[in-house]
Amino acid sequence: MSEIFENSDSTIRIKKPKWLRVKLPTGENYKKVRSLVDQHKLHTICESGSCPNMGECWGEGTATFMILGNICTRSCGFCAVKTGRPENVDTFEPGKVAHSVKTMGIKHAVITSVDRDDLKDGGSDIWVQTVTAVRKQSPGTTMETLIPDFAGNWENLQRIIEVAPEIVSHNLETVRRLTKQVRIQAKYDRSLEVLFRLKKGGMRTKSGVMLGLGESEEEVIETMQDLRSVQVDILTLGQYLQPTPKHLPVNEFITPEKFQEYKELGMKMGFKYVESGPLVRSSYHAEKHLF
Repeated sequence: MSEIFENSDSTIRIKKPKWLRVKLPTGENYKKVRSLVDQHKLHTICESGSCPNMGECWGEGTATFMILGNICTRSCGFCAVKTGRPENVDTFEPGKVAHSVKTMGIKHAVITSVDRDDLKDGGSDIWVQTVTAVRKQSPGTTMETLIPDFAGNWENLQRIIEVAPEIVSHNLETVRRLTKQVRIQAKYDRSLEVLFRLKKGGMRTKSGVMLGLGESEEEVIETMQDLRSVQVDILTLGQYLQPTPKHLPVNEFITPEKFQEYKELGMKMGFKYVESGPLVRSSYHAEKHLF
């Protein structure tokens, strides 16, 4: 069981178990990626989302690029990305990302974005330009795009389908009961419809769920079944980690053994690939999901 202790402000917190320890970033490849990100002033979800795998992934010469700035119009209770009024869209960003992908020699690129509810197109035009620019500069590079729900504007979603990335991901993040608390401006069924429309459009689809926010095992299984009902191909399950004291607290640390149980169950349900573990994040081992 996880060790529980009380902070000076009398809030109850759970001590991280040993299986959540990660190594500090080191190595020449890590330094190279760090240099490129700084040089081109690129936004990565690795940094903005405080990903625990940044050292491992950057050390392998891979990174997940975040387009449309680093300020989100939504205020999800789990996410470390800043919330507020975003800056103007950088029209040169698609070219910058494409150049970095080429310079780094990336064979499989992962691209995500903040939510841009302030834009009529939801940022879909920059999404299309970015995918197109990467293909132009690196024809051999495959892509996974981790997209927002575009506030249910299906015309904007259709633009993603038409540019046809190899994998299109949209995260459900949590179970139905906790959605309003965890993803304040999002809707559980709307996310399922995003995934349904992507699959109907011929996309290879992927979704991720965080555990440890207070969901029951039955709710996790129900969520997995909901994702299979819209024919999602790839599922990622990972442990929620509280990025700052202002974010939702961790309710429970799920054991590696339980994550393995969910993986085996997911494969039996018909997912083509299930990445399940305490440190798993949406883009973790993304290159393996091409199958």
